[in-house]
Amino acid sequence: MRRNAAVHLLFGLVAVLAVAGTIWAVEPVAHRPAKLAEPVEINVSAALGLKDALQEIQTEYEAVNANVKLVLNLGPSGVLQKQLEQGVPADLFISASMKQINELQSKNLVVPSTRRILVNDKLVLIVPKNSQLIIESFQDLKTVTRFGMGEPATVPAGQYAMELLKGIEVWEAVKDKAVQAKDVRTIISYVETGNVDAGIAFSTVAALSDKVKVVVVAPDGSHTPVMFPAVAMTNSKHPKEAAAFLDYLCGPQSAAIFQKYGFSFVGSGQ
Repeated sequence: MRRNAAVHLLFGLVAVLAVAGTIWAVEPVAHRPAKLAEPVEINVSAALGLKDALQEIQTEYEAVNANVKLVLNLGPSGVLQKQLEQGVPADLFISASMKQINELQSKNLVVPSTRRILVNDKLVLIVPKNSQLIIESFQDLKTVTRFGMGEPATVPAGQYAMELLKGIEVWEAVKDKAVQAKDVRTIISYVETGNVDAGIAFSTVAALSDKVKVVVVAPDGSHTPVMFPAVAMTNSKHPKEAAAFLDYLCGPQSAAIFQKYGFSFVGSGQ
C-alpha cells in the first residue's frame, strides 16, 4: 500500500511539474510586452547657419515624437548639394540659398511641391570686438589688409557677399584681400582671432559670438535676399514622416525657436 501510495504521489508530482512547465513556457510569451519598434530615422541635410536652432527643434520634436529620430547632417549648402547629387541619403534638405534647391530640382532630386521658405536672415559686416580700425561700411573693405568671406562656389554667405561687393562696385578692388572660408562659422572664427580685419557673415551667426561686433547691415536690395528654403528629397525612404517634420518646421513651435536665434520666420511655400 505504501509502495502504491508512493508511486501515485510520484506520478502526481510529475504531472504538476509538467503543467507548471507548460505554464512557464507559455505565460511569459503571452504576457511579455511587445518589443518597441525602432524609431524611424529622418535624415536632414541642413545649412550650418541653422545649427543651434535646428538642434533645439530636434530636441523638442523627438520629445513628443518617440517614433522618430532626426539625424542632422550640417554643412555648407554647396557641399551638401554635391553630397545629395552623389546619393547621400536624405529625406529633407534645408539650404541657405535658393540656388542649391533650384539646381537639385533641375535634376529631379527634390519634390517641387514641398518647397518651403523657413526663415530669412541678414548679411552683416563684422570686425573684432576690440578693433581700432575705422570701418563703417562695406566700401571701407578697400582699406583693410584682408577680410573673411565664404567661398562663393559652396557657401551661400560667400555668394551673397560677392553679389553685394560687385553691386557697390568694389569687388575688383578687394577680391585679392578676401580670405575665403569653408563655412559661415569659420568666417566668425577668423574675425574673432584677428586673422582678418573684418568679415562678411550672416547676422544670426555673428550674434552667437561675443568677440565680434557688427559694423553695418547690408541694405535691402543690395543682394539677393538671404532665404533658407527647405524641400523633401525625391528618394526619401520615409516621405510621410519627413512631411510631418517639414510641417513642424513651418509651425509655431519652430517659429519661436528660429526667432529666438534672430531669424525672421516665414514658414510658407514659394
